[in-house]
Amino acid sequence: MEALLSVLKGHPGPAVLVCSLLFRVAHQLLQRLPVPTVVRQDAFLTALSIHSFLFLFLWIVHVFTSHHINTKLLFFSPGYFVHDAGDIILTGHGRGSWEFLLHHAMVIWCFLYALYTQLYIAGALIALFVEVNSVTLHLRLMLKLANAQSSSIYHINKIVNLFTYVMFRLGTQFYLTWYIVHNYSWLDHGGYFLITMMMMNIMMVIYFYRLLRTDFFPRSKRYTGQNGTHNNNSKKFLSD
Repeated sequence: MEALLSVLKGHPGPAVLVCSLLFRVAHQLLQRLPVPTVVRQDAFLTALSIHSFLFLFLWIVHVFTSHHINTKLLFFSPGYFVHDAGDIILTGHGRGSWEFLLHHAMVIWCFLYALYTQLYIAGALIALFVEVNSVTLHLRLMLKLANAQSSSIYHINKIVNLFTYVMFRLGTQFYLTWYIVHNYSWLDHGGYFLITMMMMNIMMVIYFYRLLRTDFFPRSKRYTGQNGTHNNNSKKFLSD
């Protein structure tokens, strides 16, 4: 375990690329699983559903593993974002998903900086708690893809998702921002990290507004078709 960690620390860039390739292999394998009809009809939704499975697996492992494995997640996390960014671009959704690409670029840079300099490791590990919310957030997406919004599990998950969003996503983001502000004078590249965190904070607040609007203050059924079913539009899932 220690030897593997030493090898990863010595070659962070290649290690991240290897992790990205592992996610690509998992992506290809998960494509063999059965998916809802609405997903099969849209390649982008297929990617979203597969990424949901990957996120669920990755962050459940993160929650229940030891410190050393958590440290290895500093390689897996940017590896996942490299894979996801590449998939968005290769499927032709780069322009419509520019905010995701911007978010991924900022995350990848911050993690690579920590891995190459061995600075801010503790901050990077704290930042991983943001993704605890990804478990409920992506479970929410999978339930929506399965058209299970009226199920009891969806209603339970939306409450849990709201809690984890506030506690782990917003709470972690704001704590890291507070730390950077209060220790700005001695932090290396503090200005970059502060700007990055502020941009992410704005994005997280916007997404939080979208989440509240969709799950707790829904408007008219703008996505419902003539037969009472949801229109097959991947943009709907991005905005919701």
